[in-house]
Amino acid sequence: MKRRILIADEADLMLVGIQTILKDNPACEVVATARSASELLETCKQMRPEVILLNEQLDALVDVLALVERLKQVTPHARLMILGGLAEGLLIRDLFACGVLAYLFEGDDLKDHLLPAVSAVAQNRPYLSPTANSAYLVAMQSPLRDWQLDTEARAMLRLLMQGLPIADIARQLDIPMRRAYFLRYKLKQRFGATTNEHLISRAVAEGFAPTEA
Repeated sequence: MKRRILIADEADLMLVGIQTILKDNPACEVVATARSASELLETCKQMRPEVILLNEQLDALVDVLALVERLKQVTPHARLMILGGLAEGLLIRDLFACGVLAYLFEGDDLKDHLLPAVSAVAQNRPYLSPTANSAYLVAMQSPLRDWQLDTEARAMLRLLMQGLPIADIARQLDIPMRRAYFLRYKLKQRFGATTNEHLISRAVAEGFAPTEA
C-alpha cells in the first residue's frame, strides 16, 4: 500500500527534486504539492495525506510552529516532516515537541535521507538527518529544571494559567510565536510537565497562582 505524501515548498526546483527521489519508490505516492501555507491547509482538507513534507520557510508570513499546530488540527493523523536550511537546535526541539516526527537539513544529501525518513515517520518513528541530529542533541542538553523564572516566563505562566491560547499570549506579550512556543517548552521542562494542564498543576503545587505567576 502506497504512502500518500504531500510536499509543501515554495521553490519549484525543490518540489521537482523531492518528487524525483520519491517517484521511483513503489511505496510512495505524491498526491499533491503546495506553495504557500494557505494552499497547504486547503489541500490537506481535500487530499488527506498520510505524510506531509513541509519546508520550514514555506511562508514568510506564517511561523512554522504555528503552521504545524494548525496542521495538527486540520489533519491530525498525518505524519509531519520538516525540511530546513538552518538546523537550529532549539527550533528542532520545539518542532518535535509540537508533534513533528522528522527534520531533514537541506545541506545533508536528501538522496540518502529522504526515503529512510518517510519510512520512519510512516511507522511513527522519529528521524533526523546528521546535521539536524547534532543540533538537536546540543539543544536537548540545555539544563532547564533549575531554571529560575524571569519576568517574561512568569507572565507566560500567568497567561497559560488563565487559559489563553498560545497565539493570544504571544500578542499580549508582544513576542514572536516562535518565542512563545520556546517559553512554553522551557516552562514544561522546568516543572517536569508534558501538557499545559500538567504544567499548571505542577506550578500551583509549587505555590504559583494565576495572579502571582
